[in-house]
Amino acid sequence: MEHKNVFCQRRRCHSFLELKFALLAIAFFMLSHAEAYDPLDPTGNVTIKWDVMSWTPDGYVAAVTINNFQMYRHIGAPGWTLGWQWAKKEVIWTMVGAQTTEQGDCSKFKANIPHCCKRTPIVVDLLPGVPYNQQFANCCKGGVLSAWGQDPASAVSAFQVSVGLAGTSNKTVKLPKNFTLQGPGPGYTCGPAKVVPSTVYLTSDRRRKTQALMTWNVTCTYSQFLASKNPSCCVSFSSFYNETITPCPSCACGCHNKNNCIMSNSKAAHRTGINTPKKDNTPLLQCTHHMCPIRVHWHVKVNYKEYWRVKVAITNFNYRMNYTQWTLVAQHPNLNNVTQVFSFDYKPLVPYESINDTGMFYGMKFYNDLLMEAGPQGNVQSELLLQKNKDTFTFKQGWAFPRKVYFNGDECMLPPPDTYPFLPNSANANPITSLTMAASVLLVVLSIW
Repeated sequence: MEHKNVFCQRRRCHSFLELKFALLAIAFFMLSHAEAYDPLDPTGNVTIKWDVMSWTPDGYVAAVTINNFQMYRHIGAPGWTLGWQWAKKEVIWTMVGAQTTEQGDCSKFKANIPHCCKRTPIVVDLLPGVPYNQQFANCCKGGVLSAWGQDPASAVSAFQVSVGLAGTSNKTVKLPKNFTLQGPGPGYTCGPAKVVPSTVYLTSDRRRKTQALMTWNVTCTYSQFLASKNPSCCVSFSSFYNETITPCPSCACGCHNKNNCIMSNSKAAHRTGINTPKKDNTPLLQCTHHMCPIRVHWHVKVNYKEYWRVKVAITNFNYRMNYTQWTLVAQHPNLNNVTQVFSFDYKPLVPYESINDTGMFYGMKFYNDLLMEAGPQGNVQSELLLQKNKDTFTFKQGWAFPRKVYFNGDECMLPPPDTYPFLPNSANANPITSLTMAASVLLVVLSIW
């Protein structure tokens, strides 16, 4: 009987451990996949579409299109890098509008030498200005893709590839697998290729429809956790009603660059070549307590009777990088009533139709769409005029500050809530109420007198 009890206890213990490990595995799986979900852009992704346009004696010719459907995350210089693994022993005979980074071993071919014989080709976009016979529609931008919400026409890239030693019909073609996308660094995870209904094209006179012989899609999603273990930006706050400035948290972006930073007033900050970027995009930061490449400052500037004004400033602390086509996203309940935005372009983001509390800001073309390197010119700023909602507006408990801030698609670190500029005890959040109370008291005094 005693042995039986011991056996049962061991069995229960073993079952408990199995359950514990199973729950941990499920939790890890959920968390790892949840990182790729952006609540402010739930449908944002990069879609890679392969359209087979014609069959060849030993394969096919395909038009490959990369669409950046992310509302506020663009792919900057040095651009996208696309990779995959062939299912069989395919080769790339020719490419138009792009090229592989390596040719691979093509020694078994005697006459016509393929463009690439590697089983895992890596493809990059061509640079602007290549000869016309190497160009393809929407190619040759150096791999730079705008955010879909900022400039949809520039959020697409394409190239043509001629594949050999492959299938020559819809039934014999094997889809490539293990797709990878760098944009330009890590962070993207691509799913498997899936056959979808063939793409339909309109002729130039728009009177006839043609369609691809076969189409498959690959969807890639971005995870900030995979891109970097540390944030890439931070946020500071200030207000007219409190002299305290709430700075970015210390080491908000990690202090691993602390030993290689440069003081802003040192001679090294002005030496020739300091702004030359490295091939691996290693930053050279200005020495700060937060050690972030980007700081966003939100200042509650003025309080009017029916409006209030905010000043937003973005500062670059990286000497080796300027930011073209930058985007700033803020989440605040009063963004549902924006009256005017000065010197920034503005677009509301409404991923959930019933909630309008998120907006995207970006630079005006040829005016401030380029955020320069660290230094005197390394900042852009604007002011927002917002109309008050008398039922919700207040300056109490940090209500006037944003809930979330993103720069170039990455979430910035906010200060702890208990450090926000607080409203002095003598102040009142609603000046209209204060005036009403003062008038009431005055009437009472006059009536008594």
